[in-house]
Amino acid sequence: MNNLIIRKATIDDAEGKGYVHYKSWMETYTGLFPDDVMAKVTLDRSVKMAREHPENTYVAMLNNKIVGFACYLESRDEDLKNAGEIMAIYVLNEYKNRGIGRALMKACYEELSNYDVIILWVLESNQKAISFYESEGFERDSHSKLIYTKKSIRMIKTK
Repeated sequence: MNNLIIRKATIDDAEGKGYVHYKSWMETYTGLFPDDVMAKVTLDRSVKMAREHPENTYVAMLNNKIVGFACYLESRDEDLKNAGEIMAIYVLNEYKNRGIGRALMKACYEELSNYDVIILWVLESNQKAISFYESEGFERDSHSKLIYTKKSIRMIKTK
C-alpha cells in the first residue's frame, strides 16, 4: 500500500479513531456480545474515549482517512513480569486483508520491544482474529477471563 501511513495518534484524531472503534465493534461483535452490551457502544462514547486517551496509540491512514488503529501498554496481568500488551487493534472491514493490521502490529512490536513477551486478549469465539494473531506468532496460553459474559483467551508472543 503505497499511500498507507502508520503514525502516532493525536487528540486531533479522535473523530476518526472513534469512528473506527465504533464501526469495528459493530462489524466484529454484533452477535458475539449480548444486545444490551452492544447498545452501550455508541459513536459519541467512542469519540470521547479517543479524545481522552490518545496516548499509546497508532492510527492507520489511507487517503487521509483513519481506517484502523492499535493501542499498546505495559501488561495489566499481574501474573506476568516484563510483558507488554496490545490492548486493541481494529481495522474497518472494507480495509482488511491489505496488510494494515500487520503494519499496526509492527508499530506496536517496536514500542514493546523492551519487554520479554507481548500478550493480547481475544474472544474465544472470534476465530478470524485468533487466526490473524497466530499468523503473527502468538500462541494461546492457559489463561482466560470473562468479558461481558463471553470467554476471552490470552495469547502470548515470545521473542
